[in-house]
Amino acid sequence: MAVSDDDGALLQAVLDKAKRAGADAADALVVHGAAISHAQRLGQVERLEREEGHDLGLRVFIGHRQAIVSTTDFVGDALDELVGRAVAMARAVPEDSYCGLAEPGQVAHDFPELDALDPEEPAPELLIERARACEAAARAVPGITNSEGAEASWSSHRVAVAATNGFSGSYAGSRHSLGVSVLAGEGLGMERDYDFSSAVYGSDLRDPEEVGRSAAEKAVRRLKPRKPKTGKVPIVFDPRVANSLLRHFAGAITGTAIARGTSFLKDRLGEKVFAEGLRVIDDPHRARGLRSKPFDAEGLATRERALIEDGVLTGWLLDLASARQLGLAPTGNAARGVSGPPGPSASNLYLAPGERSAAELIGEIEQGFYVTEMMGMGANGVTGDYSRGATGFWIEQGELAYPVSEATVAGNLKTMFLNLTPADDLVFRYGTDSPTVRIDGMTVAGA
Repeated sequence: MAVSDDDGALLQAVLDKAKRAGADAADALVVHGAAISHAQRLGQVERLEREEGHDLGLRVFIGHRQAIVSTTDFVGDALDELVGRAVAMARAVPEDSYCGLAEPGQVAHDFPELDALDPEEPAPELLIERARACEAAARAVPGITNSEGAEASWSSHRVAVAATNGFSGSYAGSRHSLGVSVLAGEGLGMERDYDFSSAVYGSDLRDPEEVGRSAAEKAVRRLKPRKPKTGKVPIVFDPRVANSLLRHFAGAITGTAIARGTSFLKDRLGEKVFAEGLRVIDDPHRARGLRSKPFDAEGLATRERALIEDGVLTGWLLDLASARQLGLAPTGNAARGVSGPPGPSASNLYLAPGERSAAELIGEIEQGFYVTEMMGMGANGVTGDYSRGATGFWIEQGELAYPVSEATVAGNLKTMFLNLTPADDLVFRYGTDSPTVRIDGMTVAGA
């Protein structure tokens, strides 16, 4: 969408000031945000807050030097001081031969409609009722003994970007969220679990009572867990943890990791790195997508890309700097905040669903592990080695037999991706989304 008159005038004024102060080029973005958050526990309100704010970020270039500054003060002499600091910093920092704005011919001019903004701000009473209904439904499930609380929130943002290369654009988005965490059992035998829903439009949220019941049933199912035996078995990842595998993949194909040589996939472009037939999609234009955007942080057009096609790695996630360093064309994947430089990032990233149900993938397993929650950050981006704490359910003869805790799952992402089978139950909930996946031949360590 076009930049509003107020934002356009503000950004142009800052860019003009930067040029007059000695900058060769500059870009600026302004972010407006509003949010309401509510939390309650055991039916009692613990928090009800509303906040609004705006931030301005300015990036200036002097030759191959760049500096970034930000402010929340848009009045008086604040902008002059902002520009002065930025230019002074740019004169003092070391050169970076890869920094710089896009060429005028590279920037986007046509912006797709994303339907990413719910125009209706919810009343605080609606958020209170969502959380109340959610927690009440959870506490009503037999076996639930306590609650960590329920939360409901709404936020909206508007981003406007302009640069001295002629780019100017704006977009807006919103998010409604609802979640609850409850405990089952007594004393040292207590177990907790949670569920939540998040969507651009409030009307697309799951029913609060359904969310509450789901969280409670998950907690009750986890009572009296056992440690699994150590061995190599098939592991099935629930969708709420399977998406973490995609995050590891995305981190491994960013231009910065490839340029530095710090990725286990750095030499695998054009090769099969996932199982045959699999697709991984980055779709910044998904309607009502939680991470949809019409252009990237450097003003380049965004587009849907199959990063994995029939198991083959097709390309990297590149911003301008990493593309220049690698001698490649940028891919429109730059992201940034007001106080830092752009860096490559995925948008709405997902693993395309398979053709078989999760029940079928589980039903073939004689002994295995169904993982529902993970702990730790145990993935080595350089080697692909993978080791994380996990809880879930042991699989026996194709059925979930009993809850499991204090387990560790281990493997290497290179072989894990090649041995991955997706189910058909993809639901867009997180911004990075996966169906249930099964990976054969991983190690489980327990008793």
